[in-house]
Amino acid sequence: MEKNGKIKGIHHVSMRCSDAECYEKAIAFYTNVLGLPVYRKWETGILLDTGCGYVEIFNNNTGTKDIGAVRHFALAADNVDAIVQRVQDAGYEVFDGPRDIIIHSDPEVHARIAFCRGELNEEIELFDQKQ
Repeated sequence: MEKNGKIKGIHHVSMRCSDAECYEKAIAFYTNVLGLPVYRKWETGILLDTGCGYVEIFNNNTGTKDIGAVRHFALAADNVDAIVQRVQDAGYEVFDGPRDIIIHSDPEVHARIAFCRGELNEEIELFDQKQ
């Protein structure tokens, strides 16, 4: 079946912590208070499972004061390149990608991604997870 560039849902919401203490408190809130299980963890972050998407928290200590705690939201996609073409054709900015990535977590994640800006200048990641 050919993939025509359909949005399948929200993949994740991404946040950055300003320091290590903030990171530990954020993880404690989402895991202990809200009860979200850890889906993946890597050197600079963690992915928590909401049951229908993920909360991603980075611990690399930059960005909170510049762009706020929420960095972007990611839409699960079935063909990033087709959607990027539609975004560009409509006159919106694609500022990263499309490109293939590997997240070196356990287990590894292979995906095709791109970032664009929406009408309100919000950052949107298009995310096609390959495995």
